[in-house]
Amino acid sequence: MELQRGRSFLHRCAGSGDVVHAGLVVTLLIGVWYAQALEVNTGKVNFIEVMNGSSVLLPCTYASCIGIKNLYFNWQYKDNGTMVKLCEATIPAEGVEPNVKIYHERVEFVGSSKKNNISILLHNVTFEDQGEYICFARNPKEKERNHSAIFTLYVVDELKEVDNTLTVIIVSVLGGVIGLIILIMVVKAVVLAVLSQVQEKKACVIAPPTI
Repeated sequence: MELQRGRSFLHRCAGSGDVVHAGLVVTLLIGVWYAQALEVNTGKVNFIEVMNGSSVLLPCTYASCIGIKNLYFNWQYKDNGTMVKLCEATIPAEGVEPNVKIYHERVEFVGSSKKNNISILLHNVTFEDQGEYICFARNPKEKERNHSAIFTLYVVDELKEVDNTLTVIIVSVLGGVIGLIILIMVVKAVVLAVLSQVQEKKACVIAPPTI
C-alpha cells in the first residue's frame, strides 16, 4: 500500500514537472515571437511644430526580425474623430519599391523599402492639417501581425524664438572664471620661479669662499 502511494506521488511530481517545462517552453516561444514582431516607429520625437504654409516630413520606419512579404501600410489623419486615409501601398518583398496610392493632393511619398522607410511629405501646411497622423503597417509573413504609431503635428503662425540670453550669460561667467583660474595659475608659477632664483642667489652670497 505504501509502495503504491509512493509511486503515485512520484507520478504526480513528474506530471507537475512536465507542466512546468511546458510552461517555460511556451513562455520562451512567446518571448521570441514578440521579439520578432513587426514594429513601426515615428522617431524619438513623435511631434513637430511647423509654420503655416510650409512643408513638413512625417517620418515612419518599419522593422521585422523575420523579414516582410506583401507588407501593407497606410497613413491616416484623425479629423475630428474620423479617420481620413492619405495614402496606402503594399511592399511585395524587401528592397522592392511599392506602388503608392495617394489620396491627398498635398501628400508625397518620400520613403524607400530599401531603407525600411515609409515616410510622407505634407506640402503647404494649413491650420486644418493640425492633429494626429497614424502610420500603420501589417505583415502577412507574421500571420497578419500589425502595428501603428502616432505622429502629432502642430501648426503655428511663426515659430517661437529661443531666448539664449541666460545661456550666453552662463557661458560668459564660466569663461571668465576659467580665465581667472588660468591667470592665477600662471602668476603663481612665475612667482614661485622668481622666489626660487632669489633663494639660489642668497645661498651663493652666504656660502663662505673656499681656501
